[in-house]
Amino acid sequence: MEDLLGSILNKMTKPPSLDEQQRKATRKQAENLIERQNEERALLRNFQKKMQTKIADFMLDNALEKVTLPPMNRIQRSIIHEIAETAGLSAFSFGEEDIDRHVVVYKKEFTPCQEELSAYRRGLEWKPKLVEEESTPEVDQLPSSKSESAAVAHYSTKYDRLFGNEQVKEATKVTQINRKYGFVSSENKKDQRSIEQTLDDIRAKKRQKKDVTNQV
Repeated sequence: MEDLLGSILNKMTKPPSLDEQQRKATRKQAENLIERQNEERALLRNFQKKMQTKIADFMLDNALEKVTLPPMNRIQRSIIHEIAETAGLSAFSFGEEDIDRHVVVYKKEFTPCQEELSAYRRGLEWKPKLVEEESTPEVDQLPSSKSESAAVAHYSTKYDRLFGNEQVKEATKVTQINRKYGFVSSENKKDQRSIEQTLDDIRAKKRQKKDVTNQV
């Protein structure tokens, strides 16, 4: 009885055995997978050597600023970027994935600016002159002498009736704009009195204040 039970349990716990044909098929699949992986590695190594030679020739050619490579897959592009970084170059990818995605390698001194890269990534042509014109700020122009003369004439006409023609002319002369010192004429800032006149005015004010105090 125990032998029978042990035999049943052993049959239940052991996995079903594969026949010889199935084992050969599984082994063959594994061998084919390893073979394909080795072939892909060999292709990538050859591609790397080819690109290293191409980029080395590009670096030695002083007439070239950049080199545009044909469309390639993501793994190949990553190899290009690694080669460029090691060589001290700049590399950027442009185009749509699985359609025309490619890499352009630049010499460091010819690396494009952000505006140029943005244009290329949108599939646009780079036009630096147009960008400079759009980015040039407008310069505010100072009022012309003609407009200043018109303002003075308007000022004279407005107050001529109130103060008389001669007084307006004198006021206009004094309040002319002096751009070297600001908008207030230097003549208006000066005290025209002499020292003696100033001292006399101060004494007169003190006497006037004293008389008012005594009256109170």
